[in-house]
Amino acid sequence: MNRRSILGGLGALGLSGLVAGCTGVGTPAGTVEVPEPGPGTPAPVPVRYGPDPAQYGELHLPAGTQAAVPVVVVVHGGYWRQAYGLELGTPLAVDLSNRGVAAWNIEYRRIGGGGGYPATFADVATAVDTLAGPGQAAAGGRLDLGRVVLLGHSAGGHLVGWVASRERLPGGAVGASPVVRPVGTVSQAGVLDLVAGAAADLGGGAVTDLLGGPPAALADRYAQTSPAALVPAPAPVVCVHGDADTVVPLDQSERYVRAAVAAGAPARLRVLPGADHFAVVDPADPAWDVVRSEVLGLL
Repeated sequence: MNRRSILGGLGALGLSGLVAGCTGVGTPAGTVEVPEPGPGTPAPVPVRYGPDPAQYGELHLPAGTQAAVPVVVVVHGGYWRQAYGLELGTPLAVDLSNRGVAAWNIEYRRIGGGGGYPATFADVATAVDTLAGPGQAAAGGRLDLGRVVLLGHSAGGHLVGWVASRERLPGGAVGASPVVRPVGTVSQAGVLDLVAGAAADLGGGAVTDLLGGPPAALADRYAQTSPAALVPAPAPVVCVHGDADTVVPLDQSERYVRAAVAAGAPARLRVLPGADHFAVVDPADPAWDVVRSEVLGLL
């Protein structure tokens, strides 16, 4: 096994405040193992979607030469902050590619590195749409873009929840007019109600840092970036959340699903008893088995 000190490394960067206390059932503040790639699995292919150093992703293709493999877009979390990178999504991307699907693990500009509104949103939207151009070229035409599922953790859960509803954005809004349309979305402990997240001061002001101010001052901006305000998404959304999560509270997923169901959307909530914030991104944890089954079930 290839062992990477993901969470421990984040703590070394002075981010232990977000990791502390998340040592219940699930990944401790230590290490996450990256699964061994299966026999014949090609090395991940870096693909750029813009000139900034953060505007790229890694395309993990499954072994074999068959065409028409489905795609999972993996979006990492970290409260949208610069210190967190796509290495958080690598264990999930490898695990998924070992199961016969392509995984597009994306990076994006984050707070402290040129990100925030609108850059972070423009990057994620462009990265997803890149699958129809450079991504498909890098895959040798193997990608089935009629079977794309979005998968995101924490702040990444927010971003995939937003991408899931891009079709509802007004013309001219950042991220409007998608090229690639997902058949489903799985949010892992996502920050899905930005207004409530700002009121709760999640991530020590991370939501207001992302959008540039509080909801009272930027109501239109929140309305166009908060997944809970953009329901119903046109395709199913599944929210997986541990009830022992002390980083992003369970009520974030509960709020989203209530709003989506009330709007007539096929949204569902999977509550994982005893699971903490990081259990859902550890391939060795049973919580990831639940997430993976939801992802593959949407393809």
